[in-house]
Amino acid sequence: QVQLVESGGGLVQPGGSLRLSCAASGHTPSRYATAWFRQAPGKEREFVSAVTWSGNRKYYADSVKGRFTISRDNDKYTVYLQMDSLRSEDTAVYYCADGLETPDFYVYYRKEDPYNNWGQGTQVTVYS
Repeated sequence: QVQLVESGGGLVQPGGSLRLSCAASGHTPSRYATAWFRQAPGKEREFVSAVTWSGNRKYYADSVKGRFTISRDNDKYTVYLQMDSLRSEDTAVYYCADGLETPDFYVYYRKEDPYNNWGQGTQVTVYS
């Protein structure tokens, strides 16, 4: 059974940093692309960032570009999201998700469709 577990969320002041982790288990050997989404109160879940299995291609929402960095360590089956220069509007529950890296991923990576495994989420609160 595939399981994704997020960690690293918490409280931080504006301008601060957090690093989220997404640990995966239960996958059959294959190439999986992984993404981070977030959902703020009263809003729909939105794409934040995605990375291919090799780590060579990384994608970011415009709202986080230049502030967030996605990376992965396949030896540890873990994907990270380094979040710097945090703002109050970054407050949300952050979810990691993964799915097989098919050709469709490169077209639809901003949507939820390519990802069939999801974590439970971790809360990030940026307060002043």
